[in-house]
Order: sequence, then C-alpha cells, then structure tokens
Amino acid sequence: MKPAPERRNELLATAAEVFAEQGYDATTVREIADAAGIMAGSLYYHFDSKESMLDEILSTFLEDLWAGYDAVLAAGLGPRETIEALVTESFREIDRHRAAVAIYQKESRHLLAQPRFTYLSASQRRFEKAWLRTLERGVAAHVFRADLDIRLTYRFVRDTVWVAASWYRPGGRHGPEEIARQYLSMVLDGVALRRRHEHERRDYPDNKEQQPCPRPT
Repeated sequence: MKPAPERRNELLATAAEVFAEQGYDATTVREIADAAGIMAGSLYYHFDSKESMLDEILSTFLEDLWAGYDAVLAAGLGPRETIEALVTESFREIDRHRAAVAIYQKESRHLLAQPRFTYLSASQRRFEKAWLRTLERGVAAHVFRADLDIRLTYRFVRDTVWVAASWYRPGGRHGPEEIARQYLSMVLDGVALRRRHEHERRDYPDNKEQQPCPRPT
C-alpha cells in the first residue's frame, strides 16, 4: 500500500483534473472517486469535503508560485531581467500545476466571496503589485517605453501567460523554458522584422544605397 501522503497527492491530482475539466460546482465527490478508482466513502478518509480538496489544490499552487516569484524579486535583477524571470517562473508553474491554474482562472472570481478562499484576493493584489512595480521601474530606467499604459501592459502580459494552461500539456514538444523564451521574444521584441529608421526609409524608399548623382556632360 502506498504511503498516505503519496496517495493523498495522487487523489488531489485526480480531483484537480476533474475540477479543471468539469468545473468545481458541477463535480461530485463520487465523480472524483470514480476517476481515482475508489469508493466515494474512501475519499473521506483523506479529505473531509470537496471544498477541502479545492482549497489544498489552490493553496499548494500559490505557495509554489510565490516561492519562485519571491526568489526572483529578491535577486536584484534589472527590470527586463525580472520580467523575463517572472514569465519563465510562471510557465514552470503551469507545467507543475496546469490543472490548478485552469481551476484558478475559472473559479477564482466565484470563490473570492467565500471566507475560506479570501487568500486568493490577497494573492491577486500581491501579484499585481509585483508586476506593476517592475514595469514602472523599467519605464523609469528607460528600459521600457514611456508611452506604455503600465496597467494595460500588465493585464496583457498576465492574461497571455496564464491562458497557456488551456492548451499546455506537460511532456509536449516544448518545455516551459522554451515556451517562455519564445513568448518573451514576441512580447519584448515583437514579431515583425525590424526596419530601418523612418528617415532612412524616406531617403532610400527602395532599401538600396543612394547612388551618386550623375554629373552633367
């Protein structure tokens, strides 16, 4: 028989997949037990309720996320390097906790009203503060463009990173670090080929070197 902590983690992983696929409210304890291959009553040996399972799934994900984020924020990196490290850490957490991230995205707004899940709101505020400060630091240091709407930029980066939980599958063609590298290349450097400066395009519309004017004969 497997040790209790190992079995507990397996049951939580199963519950997370079912919650992510069906939604928390639509999932019954019996469905989780069926997916785990046990009787519904046996699930209560490990957890006192479906809510307890959800709580542990989300709190474990956030604890791991903040352990990684805090290490990045304490490293004394420049603003661009901090953004790169935060994005990379985010994709690593999606790799580790894909189902929990999907649940968080779908259920957090509903769960915020429940006393047991007030920590979700605190985590969201902390998350936003860390990103906004880093972006503001980058603008002040002339690393990021001064004309950016900082809050809009934060929301764009946040949403486009975490939506990856809807399609990412661990063990796929690209690991989290490679996906983060590609993502950062698009966000920070763009997808269009770099062109000459505007004045150069005006001077040389055909992208050819200017030829000397012919002398009169």
